[in-house]
This record gives sequence, structure tokens and C-alpha cells, in this order.
Amino acid sequence: MPASLTAAAAGFGTGLSLIVAIGAQNAFVLRQGIRRQEVLAVVGICALSDAFLIALGVGGVGAVVVAWPGALTAVGWIGGAFLLCYGALASRRVFRPGGALRAEGAAEGSGRRAVLTCLALTWLNPHVYLDTVFLLGSVAADRGPLRWTFGLGAAFASLCWFAALGFGARLLGRFLARPAAWRVLDGLVAATMITLGVLLIAGA
Repeated sequence: MPASLTAAAAGFGTGLSLIVAIGAQNAFVLRQGIRRQEVLAVVGICALSDAFLIALGVGGVGAVVVAWPGALTAVGWIGGAFLLCYGALASRRVFRPGGALRAEGAAEGSGRRAVLTCLALTWLNPHVYLDTVFLLGSVAADRGPLRWTFGLGAAFASLCWFAALGFGARLLGRFLARPAAWRVLDGLVAATMITLGVLLIAGA
């Protein structure tokens, strides 16, 4: 398999692992999809915001590594530690599920309100900066010249997830409403996170 394709696939898997989690943003996209209200706008905002933040992380962390090669070791250890912690939390949810993704809530009154709510849930969430800017940026930095290919894979994962959640909401809603479904997803997320964390620390 070509190195560029491997980097893109790794980016896709890492990005998907960080995005697939029970949260307010995912619940909002699912709710809008079920109600068929401003789905294209909401999906577009989520995907484009993630793409921008991923680019910021890949470019920012990558620039630091280029300017100071020793930073790669620090980034590898810190990023790897974060990934291992995320993986441990996902593993815990497999054995102690916290529930399912809920789409209940009051209907959005207008397209403007839906857009503003989506922007707030995306940009006012501190975890999004840790996930997309630092974690993805640190893992991408380990890819060297292929870090932007890795970033493209992660951005594509975001687009696929939000598009599936929004436009496939009526099908996914039944599936994601089951706690057992999230145990399976969390198991996959945990395996991916822990593997990436170990590889990142080993290569530091």
C-alpha cells in the first residue's frame, strides 16, 4: 500500500475515533437530521469547522516540529499519553455504558437559530480544540512530510460521520439509541486510541 494512502487511512481512523462519541454536537446533528431541518447547513458547519481546526493543528504542530526537531519527542510523549487516557476512558465505557445518544429536545424555530446553535456547540466546546488541534496535530506531526495527507484523511472522516449522522438520521437514530451499539463503538475507539498512543510513544 502506498505511503500516502496509508497516511490518509490512518488519518481517517484517528479522526473517526475522536469524533464518534456521545456528545451535544452529535445529538444536535442527529436531531436536525431526524426532523429534516437545515441538515445541509448543520453538516456543512460541523465538517468545515473540523477541517479548519484539523488544518490548524497539522500546520501549527507541524511548524513547531520543523523549527525545533526535538519537539517531536515531547509531542509524541504528550500526545501518546492523551491518546492512552482517551482509550482508557472509552474502555471503561464498554464495561460501564453511560447510555445512548438522545435526539429529544425542542424543535429549532428557524434556520438562523439552528445555524447559531450548531456554531456554538462546535466552537464553544473546549474538547474540540484538544481533539482536532492538539491530538490530531501531534499524531500528524509523527507522519513527517505526509502529515497533510493524514490531515486530509481526518477531515474526510469528519465529513463522512456528520453526513451519515445528519442525512442517515432516521436509520442511525434507531441504532444509536441502543446502549449496546455505543459499547461496540467505544470498543473500536478504545482499541484505535490505545494502539495509536503506544505507537506514538514508541516512536518518540
